[in-house]
Amino acid sequence: METYGKILLIATPSFLILVLFEKWYGWYKGHDTVPNSDMISSLSSGVTNATKDVLGLSVAIISYTWLVDKIALVHVQATWLVYLIAFMALDFAGYWVHRISHEYNLFWNNHIIHHSSEEFNLACALRQSVSVFVKIFALFLLPAALFGVPGEVIAIVAPLHLFAQFWYHTQHIGRMGFLEKIIVTPSHHRVHHAINPEYLDKNYGQIFIFWDKLFGTFQEEMPAVPPVYGVTRPVRTWNPIKINFMHLWLLIKDAWHTERLKDKFRIWFMPLGWRPADVVGKFPVYKVEDVRTFKKYNPEVAKGLIAWSWIQMIMLFLLASYLYGNIARIGTPAMFWYGGFIFLSIYAYTELLDRSKYALVWELLKNGLGLSLIYLQKDWFGISAVLPGSQYFLVAYFIIATAICAWWVYKHGQDSVTSILESAA
Repeated sequence: METYGKILLIATPSFLILVLFEKWYGWYKGHDTVPNSDMISSLSSGVTNATKDVLGLSVAIISYTWLVDKIALVHVQATWLVYLIAFMALDFAGYWVHRISHEYNLFWNNHIIHHSSEEFNLACALRQSVSVFVKIFALFLLPAALFGVPGEVIAIVAPLHLFAQFWYHTQHIGRMGFLEKIIVTPSHHRVHHAINPEYLDKNYGQIFIFWDKLFGTFQEEMPAVPPVYGVTRPVRTWNPIKINFMHLWLLIKDAWHTERLKDKFRIWFMPLGWRPADVVGKFPVYKVEDVRTFKKYNPEVAKGLIAWSWIQMIMLFLLASYLYGNIARIGTPAMFWYGGFIFLSIYAYTELLDRSKYALVWELLKNGLGLSLIYLQKDWFGISAVLPGSQYFLVAYFIIATAICAWWVYKHGQDSVTSILESAA
């Protein structure tokens, strides 16, 4: 966890700079593909995922190291060829885990967050799941384990393989010539993120596109069919924590409401989108039927609220970075209280961005927790040793943030009343 935290201290600002560069480039070219609310939601999602991983809040159903020890036919040294084999094995495993996530109800909950943005940009690449508590990835690394690829090689190559999937989430790069036949390009991945019937469930590859061609899931981007992004059951929220568990909640409700015992069990492993016949009519769920008439989730947000959301997110980035860099010193159980504060922060300010009347409740919980932690520790997890007086700044921030949130919730309530009166008139 400590090593991963150090990696995040480098990766997080690097990703942020690239996202902001894409924002500027789109503005410069007159084709902005990174709306503010969407970007805030995506960046916040990235923090939730990184925090979950740093805290170690997931369990592998089987460890790769154990697998190597038990089934390796040979044991090899960590040469450049072994690293290449490991990279290919990870990509093969990634293809199948990705494909399973799209094909079965239960596993889609682990992936819906990544497709939830109705835009396609570098920021949406950071929409990664916090709902993956049990990992099955190692099961698909059987070829690597059989060849005895060392666990430490996989540990080094895995983050590189993950980070290499960031760059192709953009609309600003067109077709890439002969590379289209070998690697996953922005064109290939635009197809994957689209909800057009022609594009659904295609191009699962993560680095190499030839897996899709080999297993029959490849589809080229067609000039006559511009991609429409998102999910066929739109999430209609900027709150990434809600999105992470949205599909799971639907499955739970359907399993509860269906009268057939068989359906209560099989719903989890049926193809994505399947619902029991007796709940479809009673509990309809909106689904995009015609992408040509689909309207993106885009509630009106005041510029002042966008500015305040950015301030909240920057504060979150700074506090999260402190956690990532000091995870060992903070220790257990304090790091879990810290993680809880981060999750509450994101829930609170994205609820406000959604203009939710409950945003103040979440803001009070977050700031109440923050003030309580400072009171109990007489500090903020030892930050005064690095930045003397920081705890006093945080006390002021928590109080001011509560007041500002209360004002915005009040203003949104007044706006709603005004809108109702104007409609009645």
